[in-house]
Amino acid sequence: MTFRDGEPQLKGAMDLVDLASCHVRGTRVSLADLKEAHTPVAIRARLESGPRHSYLRDFVYGAIDGTVTTFAIVSGVAGAGLSSGVVIVLGLANLVGDGFSMAAGNFLGTRADQQLRNRARDIEERHIALHPDGEREEIRQIFKGKGFSGENLESAVDTITADNRRWVDTMIREEHGMTLDGPSPWRAASVTFAAFMGLGMIPLLTFLFLYFSPGGMTNPYAWSTAFTGMAFFAIGALKGRFVTEPWYKSGLETLGVGAAASSLAYLVGLLLKGLLVT
Repeated sequence: MTFRDGEPQLKGAMDLVDLASCHVRGTRVSLADLKEAHTPVAIRARLESGPRHSYLRDFVYGAIDGTVTTFAIVSGVAGAGLSSGVVIVLGLANLVGDGFSMAAGNFLGTRADQQLRNRARDIEERHIALHPDGEREEIRQIFKGKGFSGENLESAVDTITADNRRWVDTMIREEHGMTLDGPSPWRAASVTFAAFMGLGMIPLLTFLFLYFSPGGMTNPYAWSTAFTGMAFFAIGALKGRFVTEPWYKSGLETLGVGAAASSLAYLVGLLLKGLLVT
């Protein structure tokens, strides 16, 4: 079995056997399940329900940034030799402030994509109303580039331009390179904020424990480093399960990014330690 443009190209019976044991979106798929999902009824129902948007990017983005920035603060404060109380104050301030900022930014960015799609739709509807012949020629050129010719090309043009919505949808996808629908800005922002807060809290847990249980733990920074390292690896491994990358490789990659950021923060805190007024 070979792959082209991210899709499997089947060449024979053995390829079907290989495909039956492959992983799709992190789930093992049997050949029977694959056949069942490609019956005419199943295909029609799936297409009519519309695309399913993944919020994995928003989760990973929020989780990694929340963990990295919070642990960077912890490392910087530890390098400067400040108290656990300072770690907690600065860490919680970062969680709330930066988490909200990231969520708001993700909301506005996702909403901007929506607005661009709406603008493109308005433009194409206006162009079709004012100059339909020119827009038909654009459809003709698009499908000619896809390999259509002669009667097949004219039939495709007639079919697409017979319905204005289909016509506009085609122009949005083919001319503007946009999808017809996108993720919900509110969901994207909520997932980012929840991941930022939830995973970003991990570097602070040992310091919070020490605050409420004085003397209950020695070297909280070492424990925080260990827990945060496990969190970094887990986030990457989770991402790897949903993309075409080994989970351990993705986990180590994320761990490396987090380690680099925290090391730089610790070094800065150590170098600037002498600036503190005691």
